[in-house]
Amino acid sequence: MALSRRGFLAASCAGAAGVALPTATARAATWETVLSGSFASYSALESAWNYRYPWGSDHNGSARMYASASDHNHVFLDGSGVLAIRASRINWDEGTSSADPHLPIRYHSGAVHAKQQVRVTDQFPNWEVKGEFQAPSARGTWPAFWLTGVNSWPPESDILEYKGDTRNWSNTYRNADGGWSSTTTPVANPGAWHSYRAWIAKVSATDVDIHYYVDDKWVGQHRGANFVNQPMWIIINLQMEGSSGSSGPSGDTLYRARDVYVGRTRA
Repeated sequence: MALSRRGFLAASCAGAAGVALPTATARAATWETVLSGSFASYSALESAWNYRYPWGSDHNGSARMYASASDHNHVFLDGSGVLAIRASRINWDEGTSSADPHLPIRYHSGAVHAKQQVRVTDQFPNWEVKGEFQAPSARGTWPAFWLTGVNSWPPESDILEYKGDTRNWSNTYRNADGGWSSTTTPVANPGAWHSYRAWIAKVSATDVDIHYYVDDKWVGQHRGANFVNQPMWIIINLQMEGSSGSSGPSGDTLYRARDVYVGRTRA
């Protein structure tokens, strides 16, 4: 089921089959935009986003992130309102990743994380996080658009994740039982522009429901326990190999994003 933001809020009054409804607070809440148009220029990008991961350059694959205000080789603006991330194979020994599972570094790539964090609270009970992406899906490519805990892990919500084939993974770490909820959606030609969206709704004092959409079609609903009051980073990155298989591409890989938007209701 595809619902606009207004339609989703209206559904809480009228009811919508197959979609869990936001809380009553949403009906009276004021909508506000907190991130939009951030890829219009480098000044806009650097005002809204930080380069690399929040924790540095390494994560769980074989790519090391290189980007800064003076280094746009791997994170750059590519045309009107488009952010591009380039992963390049290297041919020298750069050791292993500092993050588990400590894979050999075979690529230089890029990541950005938003200065605006997502935090579901009584004051901000509903959030929308979305964007349009051209995502690589070849073996060894691992693009993502995701949320992860600022102060601890979990929580985590993956809005876009391709792991070496044409299925998008929408994932939520359930937290309550130490497991994942995952919805896989086949996407025709992920390298073309497609939209990916999460609607995050507070459903109790501790828990949220996350509704995932691909190309404006509702694909799944997951419950996230103990997400309330936990700030989360918004990350766009192009990791390589790891869960997407190996060996990865021998040349450059591009991952593009546009129209990344974050909004919330203020109760």
